[in-house]
Amino acid sequence: MGIPRPVPVLLVGAALTGTLLVPGGAQADPRPEPSPVRSAEAQESKAAKSPASTAERALQGLVPEFSHTAGYPRERQLPTLPVNPADKSLKLGLTPYHGIAPKLNALQKLGDRVSVEIAGRSAGGHQLYLVTVTSPESAREAREQERMREHIENSPASAARDKQIKAGYKTPVFINNNIHGNEWEGTDAALKLIEKLAGAKDADTEELLDHSRVYFNITANPDGRIAGTRANANGFDLNRDFVTASQPETRAMRQIAIDKQPAVMIDLHGYVNGTLIEPTTPPHGENYEYDLFLKNTYANALGMEAAVNGLGYTEAEDGVLPAQIPFRDAEEGWDDWPPIFTPQYMPFHGATAAHTIEFPMQVNNRAYDTLPVAELRRRSAINTDIAGAAMRATLDFVQERGDALIADQIETFRRADAGEAQVPVSPETVPGVPGIGPEDVYTTDFPRAYVIPASGPAQRSATAAARLVDHLLANDVRVERAVRDIRVGSRTYPRGSYLVDLEQPKRGMANVLLADGRDISDKVSVMYDISGWSLGRLWGASVVEVKDGSLDVRSTPVRSASSAGYVAPYGDLRLRLDDPQEIAALNSLLASGISVRRAADGSAIVPSSARREAWKLAREYDVDFAVTRARGSEAFERTRVAAAVSSGELFALREMHFDVVPVSTATLNAGFDWSAVDVLMVSTGLDHGALNASARGALDAFLADGGGVVGLGETGAALSSDTGLLAAKAVAGNGDANGVVRVDNSGGDGSVTAGAPDHTFVYSPVWFTDLGPGVRVEQSYASGNPLLSGHWRPLEDGTGGPADAAGRASVVSASGAEGSRVFLFGTEPLFRAHPKGVYPQIGRALLGAASG
Repeated sequence: MGIPRPVPVLLVGAALTGTLLVPGGAQADPRPEPSPVRSAEAQESKAAKSPASTAERALQGLVPEFSHTAGYPRERQLPTLPVNPADKSLKLGLTPYHGIAPKLNALQKLGDRVSVEIAGRSAGGHQLYLVTVTSPESAREAREQERMREHIENSPASAARDKQIKAGYKTPVFINNNIHGNEWEGTDAALKLIEKLAGAKDADTEELLDHSRVYFNITANPDGRIAGTRANANGFDLNRDFVTASQPETRAMRQIAIDKQPAVMIDLHGYVNGTLIEPTTPPHGENYEYDLFLKNTYANALGMEAAVNGLGYTEAEDGVLPAQIPFRDAEEGWDDWPPIFTPQYMPFHGATAAHTIEFPMQVNNRAYDTLPVAELRRRSAINTDIAGAAMRATLDFVQERGDALIADQIETFRRADAGEAQVPVSPETVPGVPGIGPEDVYTTDFPRAYVIPASGPAQRSATAAARLVDHLLANDVRVERAVRDIRVGSRTYPRGSYLVDLEQPKRGMANVLLADGRDISDKVSVMYDISGWSLGRLWGASVVEVKDGSLDVRSTPVRSASSAGYVAPYGDLRLRLDDPQEIAALNSLLASGISVRRAADGSAIVPSSARREAWKLAREYDVDFAVTRARGSEAFERTRVAAAVSSGELFALREMHFDVVPVSTATLNAGFDWSAVDVLMVSTGLDHGALNASARGALDAFLADGGGVVGLGETGAALSSDTGLLAAKAVAGNGDANGVVRVDNSGGDGSVTAGAPDHTFVYSPVWFTDLGPGVRVEQSYASGNPLLSGHWRPLEDGTGGPADAAGRASVVSASGAEGSRVFLFGTEPLFRAHPKGVYPQIGRALLGAASG
């Protein structure tokens, strides 16, 4: 330990107990629901029943485009929307979504400082408003600002000596609001601050806006703001989506980070009493230049703390506790390890100070439903006031330290571009920050590069490789294409292979996506959220790490991945089912009425007569239809899935183009027509014991008639046990355990894991023992310690750890007497729509269960 941190607490413990801290105050509820919730309540929420249209909108992959050449202000008359009396903001006395556009239209008329752009649309189709407040700029001046921004990122060593940057570059500041839809008040505080900045005539405001651009994402989650939900219309927690970027709102924020390159950002949340202001507890992300980040983030936190406390709210009079800074005031439980949160993602694009801020007075969830309107509005007014204080303090910080912040942003990019080692944090390297000790030191040995073979024997999936490369490019990572063969050690990779050289300004972004990560189980007792996410292991492409040495490779920059789509010019066609896009292509063929047969290895045989449709799908899904002489056996059938699943799983099923109808205990109890369903998939929200007699009888009849089942986790295993589908004992591991694990796939013809990656993802892992006759092991946890990266400790009694899971079955299957098939998974192949390369295990299982 270093200097003792005062008042040590375990923040996750406070979050989970939900203790009412003071009369009339707010519940301690930091980042509610830190792990996947598999319960009837979750399934019955609106998010779990999202319509297919919202998934289709998200899957379109549209990215906003911001002008780099137009001057400021950029005035835009926003269309007015019909009044929505159901908007949940209204009860709190806050601005409803339909009231935002008229306010922004009026604010643009107050002078020449306010600009409004559309950053995209939400999953529910609502416009995302980006407001810029700055002093006026001509088109020439705006182009010069963009030139300097690009110089800072792409030529940081030169930028450090650029006198024009020091004299004239405006410090970009980003204020993100309402990413959790039922944490409303940041939006209203932002609107008030914009109005103040638009009309202020004082010298301080003029100086601030002459030397900075202040960007406001007015509401990052309008779907949730309207509905009063944490999630968007697809049921996604957007503040867990930055690595995956499955949702349009996340992609909009990602583009703001890239195009605006903020040096400072704050993300407004609720509700923690007293107001929580980052920096965080350990473990800290190992891919940051954390010495630069901690220096600035802590300094800004002190200013925000003083501003919040200076408002004069007290515990006795208002139920408001003093503000807290986790780095200083807590030992663990509020970490910045995964880059899935907004402030933990932004530093990879140059933010040298980034914060989550949690205002104190709870007004959502149970409080919203039970407290008097007057009390809710009192609390919301306090939260709005506190959010505004944090915003104003941040602008004061930027005004005071703007030059130093840009210098540190340049240094962040310069170190990465030069391939220099990180500087470990210590009292010497980050003076003025109390309590820095060995527990705060997290650095990594960056590899020299990564090679992603484009195709051929060294690449498991050309489709997956192209998707991964495009994802890297979307995250502003430089990727090159080799014009000659690449030799790495004893292996040679063909020309056309992709190269990610880590001597680039955004090496942290590249490495945090591609690296394995590490096992941090021994570092802290508990993590707030996920601890492993490696795209290099989970997205289905073969990725080769080049540890060190010089790179003598002739290459050209890549703007987009080469297409992997191909259709053989003659003969019947073979479509592998090793990637979710191949599963989607198969489902599209079946939906079109094309007869497709199953090969012995599980792949799909498409008749030559369907070549025109194959070409259409090869372009749409970027998949390969190879020539084959195989005839196939049984025909695939269009599979309709009744799914009692989480929102992320529902989205992933639709991503694979399955025909899905969401169900739950309540749905079945109300009466459900099983005649149009082929397979039941269960991971949450369906309890056989809670079904009424009629519903239980209908489900049992469906199963007795050969209906297939795919079950995940304890809920899926419980259904199997209750109905006698498969003879196996499900053993639950530590419920908090999560990460990337090594697995052994049984392979063989017909296996759902044939050709699957040798890694998968777990959260609350389960394994299967006492397997009965006829039960097939499709996959097992690897021997030894199966955890590659993440956090997985045994329970207090010593059970439930990775050693207990080692060598045990993680996926099993069996066939019933009536020809039905059941598959049980102890892993999380569709977790938050992230592990793309593992999706096909579920896809194959659904197709296999339907064919039973």
